Amino acid sequence: MRHVYDCPMRWADLDLLGHVNNVVYVDYLQEARVDLLRAHGPSATGQLAGTVGEGLVVVRHEVTYVGALEFRFRPVRIECWVTEIRAATFTMAYEIFHDDPEAEGGRRVYLRAATVLTPYVFETERPRRLTPTEQQALGAYLEPASRARPPRPEPLARTTHYPVHVRFSDVDAYGHVNNVKYFEYLQEARIQMMAGLSRDLGTPRAPMVVAQTDVDYRMPLVFRPEPYDCWSRIVRVGRRSVTIASEIRDGELLMARAQVTTVFFDPETGRSTDPPAGLRAVLEAAAAAGALSDPMKGAAPHG
Repeated sequence: MRHVYDCPMRWADLDLLGHVNNVVYVDYLQEARVDLLRAHGPSATGQLAGTVGEGLVVVRHEVTYVGALEFRFRPVRIECWVTEIRAATFTMAYEIFHDDPEAEGGRRVYLRAATVLTPYVFETERPRRLTPTEQQALGAYLEPASRARPPRPEPLARTTHYPVHVRFSDVDAYGHVNNVKYFEYLQEARIQMMAGLSRDLGTPRAPMVVAQTDVDYRMPLVFRPEPYDCWSRIVRVGRRSVTIASEIRDGELLMARAQVTTVFFDPETGRSTDPPAGLRAVLEAAAAAGALSDPMKGAAPHG
């Protein structure tokens, strides 16, 4: 069984290209997940909505951006279901789409994603195992599917630095930074890094869109005056794409790890494109060297 949630769109969801921003998609996923777990949990058990839905944390996001979503006055549809149930985690899959009889399969798909979640005891700040009742409740939405386990990542060589200042509004009801906000931090770090390359090396900037984002959540971030550290590095340069690995740390303590693939984009054609002349060489050199100047150097203070 699959659950479908009609998510209202907001004008503020759009980016400079007039598309729904990559961060906002993850917010849509959260809305659909909460709608399933809280409002539509099986009434026979009550526990899926009342316990798991009230005490879940995200362990990992795998988000694939399929197409650009523009603003519409009607909601965008989100289909979600469970693909795997383990002792202490379960995995949800999603598809964001609009019904379209002219599209393949009768729907125009904008995003596909998977989220690994675990029930969490906030009093002890520790995850716990799923109860048999919870596993049974989740089983109503189960469509088993194989999912490749992510490779064990190597420690990231520290290259560019971005200070992550947590805002009060970033924190959820549990006192932790909401999982969606990590995507926003990664976006800010990525923009600063690319802007720093263009500024320092005199290369032209080019529009880019996100194609894939994978995030592993290790420890919760909290609201505090001191910033966390986001370290990023270019790890791959394709013909029309760039892959950036990032880590968010508190000193030496790893809080989250991510990998984001972005694609150069032509707003006039709405398609991917080659990067401007000279920029590829700069990016390839940066990936090979693994050491770039701090993109915050010479930038305005983050207030």
